[in-house]
Amino acid sequence: MRVAIVHEWLVTYAGSEKVVEQLLNIYPDADLFCVIDFLEEKDRHMLKGKKPITTFIQQLPFAKKMYKTYLPFMPLAVEQFDLSGYDVIISSSHAVAKGIITGPDQIHISYVHTPIRYAWDLQHQYLSELGKLKQLVSKLLLHQIRMWDVRTANGVDVFLANSSYIARRIHKIYRRQAQVVYPPVEVKAFGNHSNQDRKEYYFTASRLVPYKRIDLVVEAFAKMPDKELIVIGDGPEMKTLKQLATPNVKLLGYQPNAVLLKHMQQAKAFIFAGEEDFGISMVEAQAAGTPVIAYGKGGAQDIVKGLGENNPTGLFFEKQDAESVIDAVRQFELLSWMMTDANCRQNAQQFSVEAFLYHISSIVSGSFNERFNPMKVQA
Repeated sequence: MRVAIVHEWLVTYAGSEKVVEQLLNIYPDADLFCVIDFLEEKDRHMLKGKKPITTFIQQLPFAKKMYKTYLPFMPLAVEQFDLSGYDVIISSSHAVAKGIITGPDQIHISYVHTPIRYAWDLQHQYLSELGKLKQLVSKLLLHQIRMWDVRTANGVDVFLANSSYIARRIHKIYRRQAQVVYPPVEVKAFGNHSNQDRKEYYFTASRLVPYKRIDLVVEAFAKMPDKELIVIGDGPEMKTLKQLATPNVKLLGYQPNAVLLKHMQQAKAFIFAGEEDFGISMVEAQAAGTPVIAYGKGGAQDIVKGLGENNPTGLFFEKQDAESVIDAVRQFELLSWMMTDANCRQNAQQFSVEAFLYHISSIVSGSFNERFNPMKVQA
């Protein structure tokens, strides 16, 4: 079985890159294709010694820092990959990777982190951040990208989604069914501690960008001066958060993994106020035995077992506002005894690296055997 793996862009070592890393662990002989490769040297271990095959965008002016401005050219770029020598092509897609061209005797399995959000349901939010002239140009370009995005869905044989939420988005946009395969999370790294180490603070960690809604959490705890909140992370929202913070809210900025891990393991609960496609930090918290208080939309619905389920691992709030966070914290303090360390750890196991490897290899080998079984009579 000759395998190719196609990814959008290699710039940072984040969630989608960790998926690619594990795909390369399953298929060490696979070739890797991507639009651009500007991955830092410290992160290149994920490539397993491979040199990715890139597109013409790699050579365009200022591509390293301004690669997203070349989005209108990316559909053309991925269509230029010659994948004719492979039996199975696995695309890791959150923008254009699923648009590769394959033949009738090839299997294209697309692991979708999300359809292109700024071309679909986040279009208006994206456009609101632009000037009038850029808005006009962007509307025309995004219209063309949407048409291309829908058309290229026909070239995918098997859709995989990283959460039930993304599976629903795939069906809404492409009218295709997708099987949910949760992304790989290093749950073992968060589980080496005793529950006796618990402290009395609440905790959240994230890049400090608007859609993560850390501002709601800080605002809520500013109104609860008897409760402590610790925030780890840095980003453009830091200035705003400092203005909202009160003495019971500690903004620690960026911290190394060891510090983040310690705070995650010792927190009373982890608070997650954003609407995410998945939400790896919620899995990591549960792997540490820490319950999660989360906004009840997006990937959180898959990750957290709420109070209405057996062996709950957290609870949800239904509105993205400070009052809802406050109500959820008060409810948690009354019912936290139900959300045990054991419940949280057990629930986190379904998101492990081992679970991801098993599901992906089973789906790929099953699809390959079904397509190329010599005993099967072809129509």
